Amino acid sequence: MKTVLYECRSQVLASGTGIATYAHTLAQMAREIGYHADALADVLTPIDRADPLLAEILMSNAEVLNKRWTLTRILRELLDEVVGAPFGIRPITVKRTGIVVTDGSDPFAGFSRIHAARRLFNVAHAHFLRYRRAARVTLGNTPSLFHATHPTPIRVNGCPNLYTVHDIVPMRLPYATLDNKRNFMRIVSHLTATADHIVTVSEYSRKELLQFFKIDEGRVTNTYQAITFPPESLARSDDEVADEVDTLFQVTKDEYFLFYGALEPKKNVSRLIDAYAASRTQRPLLIAGGLGWQYASDLEKIEDERFRIWRIDGNTITMERRVRRLPYVPRDQLISLIRGARAVLFPSIYEGFGLPVLEAMQLGTPVMTSNVASLPEIAGDAALLVDPYDVAAMARAIRTLDKDEALCRELAGRGLRRAELFSPAQYATRIAELYRRLV
Repeated sequence: MKTVLYECRSQVLASGTGIATYAHTLAQMAREIGYHADALADVLTPIDRADPLLAEILMSNAEVLNKRWTLTRILRELLDEVVGAPFGIRPITVKRTGIVVTDGSDPFAGFSRIHAARRLFNVAHAHFLRYRRAARVTLGNTPSLFHATHPTPIRVNGCPNLYTVHDIVPMRLPYATLDNKRNFMRIVSHLTATADHIVTVSEYSRKELLQFFKIDEGRVTNTYQAITFPPESLARSDDEVADEVDTLFQVTKDEYFLFYGALEPKKNVSRLIDAYAASRTQRPLLIAGGLGWQYASDLEKIEDERFRIWRIDGNTITMERRVRRLPYVPRDQLISLIRGARAVLFPSIYEGFGLPVLEAMQLGTPVMTSNVASLPEIAGDAALLVDPYDVAAMARAIRTLDKDEALCRELAGRGLRRAELFSPAQYATRIAELYRRLV
């Protein structure tokens, strides 16, 4: 059976990322269309090649993934930054025997094998900065195809190399990211010139790549994205969802608004909160997600005193907040939060795709989102579209969702129909066609 090797740097991040979800979905699609899915990952300490069982145990050990500063590690990292990988990188293959019992959050669930190298991605970037070319990776068993899930300067020997570029946010919104813009442009320029193929996730992103980089149209394919939910999460009844959101988050089904995503400038959370306040809705706003970067102003808005209310129940007085932040919500609980929301509010300034829009539509929840970048392309006529810079327009949309029951039902129905365009079956067909052309 043919094997696709996926670059999986994002899988080991504690709170997960959209790219980690993307990699998991790709691996699932690969298995469904007849491929093995392997992962290319990095670790912070060496793994012994001589003992396969110990290698699997160490790969699952939190100490391998956590940063522990020692003199040896400091010297190694300094050497990596200076030298890069002029003689190439040979990862260790870690087989998935099932001997290790996971805690239910295995970051490499669904992958047949893991190919791991110490500080692989840091070394690859250092190599690129020094030599202006991708670091070469050689495996004992050469895969049929290497698919990097985001722009990373690695080339796997002996097979076609495919790279996904989700968006060019560091170029379009330089103030909104902490990326080194010069390095980002150099890496994407190099990959668009040397890759066997480039993948992107919307027509908007595809056009931007063709506009800003020298690449032939035939070497860039938009596959869109898809979402798969655990069957047990979808099998919960509305009553069960209502009980769960009440018990876990102290909110009533259909009586709260939801934003979810990391707090970072492009997500536009500060304007969303201002619009929420201006709408005068009595439904609370939940903001679910971790801290990204440049989030101080968002946190200040979330903690604003105007959202504090006091409730009297007999002789008991309790304080509640109309705007609440949930720092991290496990995937299965997030699905219930989405299903239980009056609407998902996602007025992002820029997205290459916008997974929350598709997820909400697929779960039958009304959506308010932005009329910029790829978001109108994904939402179609199934969401309320607003100018993300216009607080008053956002407030009117929130007020409409708050008051108009018929519109909410209509948007929920439109969303379910719209989501069918991005179904796993259609996504698998697009991925299968792309891989067939390259393998």
